[in-house]
Amino acid sequence: MFPILHTLRGAECMTSLVCRNLSYAGGKVPSTTQNVIGGQWVESSTDTWIDVCNPATNQVITKVPQTTMAEMEQAVESAKGAFGSWGKTSPMARQQIMFRYQQLIKANIGEIAKLITLEQGKTLADAEGDVMRGLQVVEQCCSNTNLLLGETLTGVSKDMDLTSFKTPLGVCAGIAPFNFPAMIPLWMFPMATICGNTYIMKPSERDPTACMALVELLKEAGMPDGVVNVIHGQHDTVNFICDQPDIRAISFVGGDAAGRHIYSRGSANGKRVQCNMGAKNHGVIMPDANKEYTINQLVGAAFGAAGQRCMALSTAVMVGEAKDWMEEVAEKASKLRLSAGHEPHADIPPVISPEAKERICSLIQTAVDEGAELMIDGRKVTVEEYPDGNFVGPTIITNMKKGMTAYINEIFGPVLCVVNVDTLEEAIELINSNPYGNGTAIFTTNGATARKFTQEIDIGQIGVNVSIPVPLPMMSFSGSRGSFLGDSHFYGKQGVHFFTQTKTVTSLWKAEDATSDSKSATSMPVLR
Repeated sequence: MFPILHTLRGAECMTSLVCRNLSYAGGKVPSTTQNVIGGQWVESSTDTWIDVCNPATNQVITKVPQTTMAEMEQAVESAKGAFGSWGKTSPMARQQIMFRYQQLIKANIGEIAKLITLEQGKTLADAEGDVMRGLQVVEQCCSNTNLLLGETLTGVSKDMDLTSFKTPLGVCAGIAPFNFPAMIPLWMFPMATICGNTYIMKPSERDPTACMALVELLKEAGMPDGVVNVIHGQHDTVNFICDQPDIRAISFVGGDAAGRHIYSRGSANGKRVQCNMGAKNHGVIMPDANKEYTINQLVGAAFGAAGQRCMALSTAVMVGEAKDWMEEVAEKASKLRLSAGHEPHADIPPVISPEAKERICSLIQTAVDEGAELMIDGRKVTVEEYPDGNFVGPTIITNMKKGMTAYINEIFGPVLCVVNVDTLEEAIELINSNPYGNGTAIFTTNGATARKFTQEIDIGQIGVNVSIPVPLPMMSFSGSRGSFLGDSHFYGKQGVHFFTQTKTVTSLWKAEDATSDSKSATSMPVLR
């Protein structure tokens, strides 16, 4: 039993839902994953299925369909039909559904976390954090009556008023990655629907069931049928979303190649597109930093979730004498325990697939071949209880240079690259010369140093003594440069802007027309 379930005492209807015979949200995984079309869970008629495997055992858990073209069109037609009424639903009615929805997520967080751990591999504690960070966006959506306010300027000219207000776009779509199977979908369809849009959701084909559970709970919360639909698959599904003319906007989180493809193809078809992509996040360690705290933060941010976070702190920039701390960093990293995510002692879970493990190990080898040194090599670790798991142990690569393959590429594994510099100015120059702009952090006890860093660094999200500076949803995610394509970011005010269009009305009501003593003219009208 997870402690968060005890926070809802007295909410009998919410507690009862945990025990109801739900499908995904009840913690069960069917042998095949269904589409959701028009509020119905529908088995696909496809003859192409994708295995979903437990990363700790590589045993098949369920199969995901390559949703057929006809089924995808049905999902869009369902969303189009639902938009006719949902787009006219009052903000307060939508708000009531979100109030119920956030309660349901809280009541079922433990079961959703178990699904994430089973399919994605991350530890249960990390999986609960995955759901919680998405839940915070749902909670922020409950303030839609403020977020959707328009603007009015009365008397802009004689008897003339100017008003602008936000209206929904129509059918929107989201393409989610494997590494946050709950949080990222919750960045997408709640924000879109609270603004009055309907939605087509494509969860990752590697771990779809947490998203399925969240959509099931949304229906329980009272969301009308057809407002949120779910389709599955790989390239064909992505291209369908990019090309389908009734889809007005696309949200994507994932890798660089897919992001550039989706942005280019979707934009060419006249759609709004927002793409969060790759990263190479640097943590600058100043010699005056709080040593124990900084080392703990660095180890957690580099190796947590097996490094499969777009905001993982994958590169440590040791300034001056801070380089002498690396022995202690390595000592702490070596004590992290590898195991399946559901094991209570697990610190580092497996990576998502054998192919991901192979890629990580290959990038580590390029660093060795190009002259770097391995302080810790996690490529040959074994986990006795899970011999078939995709495990990579904590790896620390020192003596890195910025031209090395492992420095240039996002490794997306439990690997920390270490670069030594002499000054803060060198650290800033190094980071600004990297093409990515997702996140960075500085650890220091000097306010002037921190301010100089935040002012001069060209990165969208900056942490000062905070290792993973993902903004809470009252702000917006703000990765930049090579890490983002689009004009408006996810959630917060920018999320509302992305999912709405503005109408401006200029009204003229002449004061003299308000009189009631005018007389009807009976003579022949003469045009002058």
